[in-house]
Amino acid sequence: MALDATFRNKRVFLTGHTGFKGAWLLQMLHHFGADVKGYALAPEEEKDLYNQINGDKLCYASVIGDVRDSQLLKGEIVRFEPDYIFHLAAQPLVRRSYQEPVYTFDVNVMGTINVLEAMRSLEKPCTGIMVTTDKVYENNEKGQPFGEEEKLGGYDPYSASKAAAEIAIASYRHSFFNPGQVTVHHKSIASARAGNVIGGGDYAADRIIPDIVRAIERNEPVSLRNPKAIRPWQHVLEPLFAYLLLAEKMTQDPVRYATAYNIGPNKEDVLDVETVTRQFIDAYGKGSYQVEGNAGQPHEAQLLMLDNHKIYEALGQKPHYTAAEAVQKTAAWYADKERSATEKCLEQIEAYLAPVAAADSQ
Repeated sequence: MALDATFRNKRVFLTGHTGFKGAWLLQMLHHFGADVKGYALAPEEEKDLYNQINGDKLCYASVIGDVRDSQLLKGEIVRFEPDYIFHLAAQPLVRRSYQEPVYTFDVNVMGTINVLEAMRSLEKPCTGIMVTTDKVYENNEKGQPFGEEEKLGGYDPYSASKAAAEIAIASYRHSFFNPGQVTVHHKSIASARAGNVIGGGDYAADRIIPDIVRAIERNEPVSLRNPKAIRPWQHVLEPLFAYLLLAEKMTQDPVRYATAYNIGPNKEDVLDVETVTRQFIDAYGKGSYQVEGNAGQPHEAQLLMLDNHKIYEALGQKPHYTAAEAVQKTAAWYADKERSATEKCLEQIEAYLAPVAAADSQ
């Protein structure tokens, strides 16, 4: 594959490598032969995916550190001299952001700025993918898919912090990594606003799939707070593959692709929480749910849709899986109790990449 040629023996600095998406991306980068230096907080629980796949063995080096520690982060990046930086580290939970707003802003805004500042200090070419979220837009919930030029905003601290991070990224792109001066600074950065990601190995609190899995394990019905909330659901491999392809494109043309992108399913392919729950339970073969209602709960958007036209036009392809297929593949991962997490992840990675590899060989 072209990605193999892009990343083999290249140095990749990955923040958030111990998280759910980070652990999947680590496996993909390892698959493509990259030397990955991870930087993140320690996994919170023994069963976290990073521990299950023995992530330390997939890393060139794994640093347990906080992105708010600007000096430690800068030192690790500068000494490593990466060819690529993927910034995934974040406080990613809406409900937690109500409980810890200062921490959320500190991690998501200043943590991102610390990564960008460290990148400024590199005396070599480097491509950076800064990951944010679909929740960066000022959401009027009128049913229109958000395009990248829509107004940024955020009701809850998490959404607002990610919108602020996007503003910081754009500022650094204009001020320090200006595409018009790439021959001087040799840096290129893009931001990726990914929709709701599901996949095997997620055990975070207050996310629908982990909540369903925990309820099944306890032989209890899962409680749905917002059963009719609509989100742009996608399998975890969709945005990760897009990040890698985008980095490859930026290597080839660091000017054209240095911008912001939505990454999500097609705008007509949306499901509400109750439908996702029902499909997951059906695919898993076990489980039940009850509607709790959201009285007294913190505000969460009911309707969120993305326009993915820009990213898939740039990459020359569309999402591989529908939202329903993403749910089915996620349920299959959790329902398989015989094989290891590594085996299950690699099988799904290879199945996802197979059509791309076949196309490349023609």
